[in-house]
Amino acid sequence: MNIYKLMYRLLLCSFFFCATLAHGQDTVPVSGTIKDSTGQPVAGASIHVKNKTNGVNSGEDGSFRLQAANGSTLVISAVGYATQEVAVTGATPLLLVLKRQAAQLEEVVVTALGVKRAKRNLTYSTQEVKSDEILATKEANLVNTLAGKVSGMQVTSSSGAAGASSRVVIRGNISATGNNQALFVVDGIPINNDETSNIGGGAAGAGSNRAIDIDPNTIDNVNVLKGAAATALYGSAGANGVILITTKNGTAEKKPVITFTSDYSVGKAILPQRQRIWAQGTGGVFYNGEDQKTGQSWGPRMDTLKINGQPAVTYHPEDLFLRTAKTTQNALSVNGGNSNSSYFLSYSYLNQQGLQPKNEFKRHSIFAKYSAKIGKHFNSTFQLAYSNSNQNRLPEGASNGPLFVILVQPVSWNPYPVLASNGTPRMYRLGRNSPLWSLDNINNNSRVNRFLPVMTLNYTPTSWLTVTERVGADIFMEQDKYVEQASPAIGLPGQVRDQTILFRQFNHDFMVSANKQAGRFNMDVLLGNNIYSSYSQNIQLIANGVVIPGYNNQSTGAKLSSTEGNYLQRKVGFYAQANIDYNRMFILSLTGRYDGSSVLSKTKSFYPYGSAAGSFIFTQLMQPSRILSFGKVRLSYALVGNDGIPPYYLNTPFVRAERATGLSANPFPYNDRPGFLQATTVGNPNLQNETLREYEGGVEARFFNNRITFEGSYFYRKSFNGIISDVPISNATGYSATTINSAEIENRGIEIVLSGSAIKTKNFSWDATLNFTRIRNKVLKIQDGVNELGRLTVGQPYNIFKGQADKYNAQGQLMIDDNGLPLRTDNVIIGDVNPDWLAGFNNNFQYKQFNLSFFVDMKKGGDVQNDVEGAAIFNGTSIHTVNRDNMVVQGIRESDGQANKTSITAQQYWQSRPLSATIQDGTFIKLRTVSIGYNVKSSVLAGTPFKGASLIVTGRNLWIHSPNFTGGDPEASSYGSGNSTQGVYAFSTPTTRAFNFSLKLTF
Repeated sequence: MNIYKLMYRLLLCSFFFCATLAHGQDTVPVSGTIKDSTGQPVAGASIHVKNKTNGVNSGEDGSFRLQAANGSTLVISAVGYATQEVAVTGATPLLLVLKRQAAQLEEVVVTALGVKRAKRNLTYSTQEVKSDEILATKEANLVNTLAGKVSGMQVTSSSGAAGASSRVVIRGNISATGNNQALFVVDGIPINNDETSNIGGGAAGAGSNRAIDIDPNTIDNVNVLKGAAATALYGSAGANGVILITTKNGTAEKKPVITFTSDYSVGKAILPQRQRIWAQGTGGVFYNGEDQKTGQSWGPRMDTLKINGQPAVTYHPEDLFLRTAKTTQNALSVNGGNSNSSYFLSYSYLNQQGLQPKNEFKRHSIFAKYSAKIGKHFNSTFQLAYSNSNQNRLPEGASNGPLFVILVQPVSWNPYPVLASNGTPRMYRLGRNSPLWSLDNINNNSRVNRFLPVMTLNYTPTSWLTVTERVGADIFMEQDKYVEQASPAIGLPGQVRDQTILFRQFNHDFMVSANKQAGRFNMDVLLGNNIYSSYSQNIQLIANGVVIPGYNNQSTGAKLSSTEGNYLQRKVGFYAQANIDYNRMFILSLTGRYDGSSVLSKTKSFYPYGSAAGSFIFTQLMQPSRILSFGKVRLSYALVGNDGIPPYYLNTPFVRAERATGLSANPFPYNDRPGFLQATTVGNPNLQNETLREYEGGVEARFFNNRITFEGSYFYRKSFNGIISDVPISNATGYSATTINSAEIENRGIEIVLSGSAIKTKNFSWDATLNFTRIRNKVLKIQDGVNELGRLTVGQPYNIFKGQADKYNAQGQLMIDDNGLPLRTDNVIIGDVNPDWLAGFNNNFQYKQFNLSFFVDMKKGGDVQNDVEGAAIFNGTSIHTVNRDNMVVQGIRESDGQANKTSITAQQYWQSRPLSATIQDGTFIKLRTVSIGYNVKSSVLAGTPFKGASLIVTGRNLWIHSPNFTGGDPEASSYGSGNSTQGVYAFSTPTTRAFNFSLKLTF
């Protein structure tokens, strides 16, 4: 019997066992509702008859029903609340109000599919980030608010531009060429977090990841499910970890509460280091940039240079171009409710102006949630999130954008006036646009309208059984427009590109859950079905050779062309879970799922997987201790699948044939009549799912009456049958590449979270949290006979850097040629993007109405390919090129084995440097946020319309220590969130050092 049949039978038996326990004895029915002191229902509370074994748990609305004899006593307990006893008198229904305990040992967290469970009963690692922590970062992008806060998770921002994308990976990269980012789930509904806002052939650099559409003001908490045992119920999409977002709810039986928050921030650029001593020129000779042009700064010293008879003026190119970044955000919310319903409404407007002129990101967000009881047994929640965003940006990276020029511009060059007397742009070098000219002639605009509707219905016929139906969607329409006016400086005829993206994703879950306590056993079982559908359409219109400057319309093109792509993917899944708790000491959790995916081979489109996990709370066997309050060990095993390829990779589609011309690639054959040929990448009809096997073990402990909490985890995960796209094959087949199942990658790591209340008095408290992550990965296999593919090399970590490096002999001596220059070797390993370890340290101090918090983020190791440094070295603007003395490079001449004695110039040396010279250690320590706040006393607000008021000042990126990196911020990855572009720092908008001022009022 295989593991899946065994798990299925155990789950089925457990479910029917729960059902047989539902019959009461010769007693009277007792029903009621459990709420907290604020009127909120308490879900999952335990209600049992004292000295008896029968009991139930309260439902999502706090309701319960059980059988009990008159005169008996009910014992009510819930995570984080004081236990309460109530006599059974026959009066029903009961309204029971529980009081919170100061020490909340049994914290409730949201797990897969939105199910709430006591954290003490979990058999895997999760970590929660509260709303206050998210809002304290003052970041526009939700992904950036999580940076450094969760062990096992790495967040990488692509750029400091307004609206730029960020990448989030949990427990390392595990898919060779597929998606490695975590799945985002909002209130039980998976959502899209793709990077969009880019047009092929348009602005280089990163776009926006679509999680940026989520308004952080509407989030109650974020729970990160790290391992496969925690995410197995989410199907294929959950293989890379899941970020569960729970939005805010209204408050039952409460008058409307209005909250208004206003934020204003200003930020300055954190710039790369550069030299400002030497002027434009080459070989020590000055070039004026007018009739003598060069991009190099190997000219004379600025303090000895005279231009037109006057001492040369030192210009700061970055200051002349970059501006102060400004962000404003205003948010208004109202919540309330009565005994049968609650509501939460929110609106916010974000206006983010980036460092580059005309770079901006604006977002309108509307959110509404309404929950209501329908009779005694039905509960419903309807919610809708809508966002409208508008981003303008310029090209970044090594492109025709302005930053490539600005960051290596000679300090002797005055960029004003922008235009020469003949009306053409002035520029100090050839082959590049003037940055100030680019502002008015190049732009990428992206507009997105997005809807996230969710409907949840719960039917609770008995206190032990709940039937849930959840339907949700993710719908957005994106309109992108890239405009590039004709540029004689770089020989471009000008172009207008329009792109429309339509995306529709639907998700439906039907679940039946049962919970029953019998003696020392507490069991809950979940059975469910999931139906998922995703459709996208991408239409591009391209006008090349603009004939009317400034008229940004498709009709202005000398040559028009278009493309269209349509993609449909469907999945169906059946899943089950059983959690068995014996004596609050032994917990066993079993999950199983059977998925079918339309993107896989018809014979292999359905595949099973599941997990088994257990935990042992050993402190249940111990006498109460003042030192050790709680202790648990856990172990899990999971086998999950992943269908990580886009649709239609099984087939070989026909694509439009094209021919290259001076303007662009044009339809073939002639007279604009398109012809079609089969794609050069042949489909593979035998593709099956990737498989991920993971083991996880952990220890959790709390000390000194729960004042200190420790959680440590070790995991090992390995992928099999990894999907690799664009694998080269022999051209003799008639094709150049295909997609196969062959890769194997392993990750192993340690995660540690240590938190506690270091000091707690009547007026003062200090809470601190430290998290630590160490992950090691290795590529075990690509395909038979292939050891390299892009940045993947067998036996090496995922995503290494390879290229030219200095050549050394067996004794470690640098080899020199007869001209006195170092020799090079080709295609050797020169760097590893993966960090040695990550850590975050969060502190919060509270003194009466004052609050001080700061967060320090650390990364050790992880190499960065600093392309800005590479260009600066060659052009002579790098800080390393300040010393211009002639030199003799220490080494051995390869020709005769003698010590090198040939002198060369500094320019000769630096302009001969290999790619390895641009690889820098990305170690950093960041003071990511510091926040000082004051909550106005309620007595001061007496007689005013305000119920609460607070003022907060926050500093972001106040200090970055990166001792081995000459760029502004080693965390950036300039070309976006793709696998193969990580760790490349290339002329992206700098990170900002910012201050935010926030006012919060409650009515």
